[in-house]
Amino acid sequence: MIRTINDIYLDLRTEFRKKGIAGYQIEARDLVAFALDLSDDEFVAKRNQYIFDKDVQKIEELKALRYSGVPLQHITGRWEFYGLPMEVTTDTLIPRPDTETLVEVAVELLKDRSKGRILDLCCGTGCVGLATLKNVSDGITGVLADLSEPALEVARRNVVHNGLSHRTLTYQVDALAEASPLLGKFHMILCNPPYIPTADIMTLDVEVQREPHMALDGGEDGLDFYRAVCRNFAPALNKSGVLAFEVGLGQFEDVMAIMTDAGYANVQFRCDLAGIERVVWGTWEPQA
Repeated sequence: MIRTINDIYLDLRTEFRKKGIAGYQIEARDLVAFALDLSDDEFVAKRNQYIFDKDVQKIEELKALRYSGVPLQHITGRWEFYGLPMEVTTDTLIPRPDTETLVEVAVELLKDRSKGRILDLCCGTGCVGLATLKNVSDGITGVLADLSEPALEVARRNVVHNGLSHRTLTYQVDALAEASPLLGKFHMILCNPPYIPTADIMTLDVEVQREPHMALDGGEDGLDFYRAVCRNFAPALNKSGVLAFEVGLGQFEDVMAIMTDAGYANVQFRCDLAGIERVVWGTWEPQA
């Protein structure tokens, strides 16, 4: 039977929906587009063209991978975050819509600043830092930092892909250790740290367990990185500089208390689109 690209897409969308894949519509489109090497615009323009058997076979193979628990982002090696294309590998966390709330807070707080420096700590793909830089003054520069060298390699490629090489540096940094003076001072530190309690990691969805455990494991109570970063990176902040975290479900009050106890002022939180308290931030006000 002669079939079009759109026929294949609609069938796959139905299959994904029946399989309980949350973003079945987007995933079906992206898988077909990836298999056929089509951009989003090309997918729309060519969706009524006939599809070859070899391409159908490739889609079937990719579909089998997806059903085995491999995340779509690891199949395609790409994902969109805050409107920007991001390379994704098994060495990085997959950028998620929840994390866009952290960028929204950062952009809002930096909107009136013409110059400055930001640090994306535990950067992974670099999505938070890069999305922030893309939406603030060109006079603001950034540093992407992670302990994982393979993750930093991905971040470096994302810097280039998004045209931010002139405003962005990368460094290998351990977020649990004291901040090196070589990093310099920042007006803002953004951090989406590992925050899953160690014992909970093996209970996560199979797809999540395929992501790097070092980017998930937040220690016994999930709060190790919040304590360490609040303590160790305060010297890297300018006076009244902002430290902003993404936090896990139900963690916001604990993180607010950690920040307050560490000497941060004006500690606040913001909910994501699902109404979950997702971002906590405060300003560093060192005592005279």
